[in-house]
Order: sequence, then structure tokens, then C-alpha cells
Amino acid sequence: MAEPVYALSGKRVYVAGHGGMVGQAICRRLEREDCTVLTAGRGEADLTRQAEAEEWIAANKPDAVFVAAAKVGGILANDTYPADFLYENLMIEANVIHASHRFGVEKLMFLGSSCIYPKLADQPMREDALLTGPLEPTNEWYAIAKIAGIKLCQAYRKQHGADFISAMPTNLYGTGDNYDLETSHVLPALIRKMVEARNEGREEVVMWGTGSPLREFMHADDLADALVFLMQHYSGHEHVNVGSGQEISIRELGETIAGAAGYKGRIVHDTTKPDGTPRKLMDSGR
Repeated sequence: MAEPVYALSGKRVYVAGHGGMVGQAICRRLEREDCTVLTAGRGEADLTRQAEAEEWIAANKPDAVFVAAAKVGGILANDTYPADFLYENLMIEANVIHASHRFGVEKLMFLGSSCIYPKLADQPMREDALLTGPLEPTNEWYAIAKIAGIKLCQAYRKQHGADFISAMPTNLYGTGDNYDLETSHVLPALIRKMVEARNEGREEVVMWGTGSPLREFMHADDLADALVFLMQHYSGHEHVNVGSGQEISIRELGETIAGAAGYKGRIVHDTTKPDGTPRKLMDSGR
């Protein structure tokens, strides 16, 4: 393997959003590096507030930053709280990225999402598909915030020469996932639905939409491996897709989870509910 362009050995590495699924995975992965991991809960630094973000970063002096902090959720949460998703994510990324530049952070990685791409983008989705068409309406608020984060990193690189990069993960699952049916993504929501239906002896489970959309999934620990690799080996203007290259329909996902959970009842599709983007497969060839 080529020598890293930015070695983490001996560095102070701040994982913003360490309490979330992805942040936890990054922290676990960094235990294998010779670095000091820095974290801060919301009580120590509310990243939606510029003064608190700047004060914490100035005091703790990280050398490198992973921006994994975000307000996240599935279709229902995005559709119900559009202002929250847009405002909070814009504030978090703007405050952390600007403070990192202001106080001399050497390397920063911003984490986006596959929802940044147009609803009907060519598949698999390449990085250059960004801003080539309309977004999926059910999560456009989150997507717009994430696109702004990518562009902010590019702007600081262009204007100030900052080594700030962006990675776009595919749909994720893993340890520390969110199983709240009001705010979770599809995979943990289905796990909870199937387990509860099995335990309660229900005859049927209702899934949103037709079940036909295709999705790609990746375990958070596999993502963390890729992110640490990119932090050490990539320094470029363009964002980088990170995916598994494998896809499954939502219907088949539900059936697979039902089988694993031992649920024997019927799965019913509520076609009055939205499907979201028909297909989301990342081109991770870079």
C-alpha cells in the first residue's frame, strides 16, 4: 500500500458526532491508529451554535476532524421536519468547517449522503451526477444541506488551500443504529417491526410503498475502514462515493429480515405511502 499523504500517527483527531452510529464506528476504527481521539457531547459543545463550536475547537486543538455530526432520519422524519433537517445540518457543518479552518486544523473529512444525487440519476451514480437534476422530494432538505457541506469544503480548499475532503456513504446500518419508527431509516425500522410482530404474534406487518425500490447497504464498520483510508490517502477537490456495490429491493429486504427474525406472518405493502428514489446504487470506482 502506498504511503499515506496524511498520517494519523501522533495526531489529535476530533470525531464530531461520536455518539451516532457512524461516529461510534469511526472511534472504534481509530483505536487501531496511533492517535488521540477527541470527542465532545452536546453538553460540552452544541455544534449548531457557532460560538460553542469555535470555543471547543480552539481549546482542544485537533489536527484532524471527521464531521460525522448530523441530524438524520428516514422518509417520515425528513418529510415531517424539513426546517429542522435543513437548518441544523447547515449550522453544524458551517460551524465545524469554519472553526476548523480558523483554528488551524490540518485535515478535515465531511460526510455526506447518497441522497445528494438526483432522483432519476443514471445508475450506478457517479460523483459527477451531482446537481444534474431534481432531488427526491421526500429528503431534499437533508440533501441540500449535505450538498452545501461538500461545496463549503471545496470553497475552503479553493480560497484558503485547506485540505478539506468529502465522502458520500451509501445507506448504512450497524451497531448503535436508531430503531425509533418515527425517525429511523428503513433497515432498522424493519428489524424493529419484524421483531415486535413476532413477539406479539401479529398476523401482518405493514411496509411503506410498493417494495420495488432498490437500495445499497453497507455496515458502519466497513464505512469507517474506508473513511480512515481516505483521510490518510486522499486529498482532492471532488467528493468520493463509498458503497458496497450490492443492492437489494425493499421487498426482498423485508422478507430477509422477517426470515432472520423468525416472523411467519404476512407482509403488506401500503402503496399510498411514498417509495422514495426508485434506485440508489453508488459508483465507488474511484
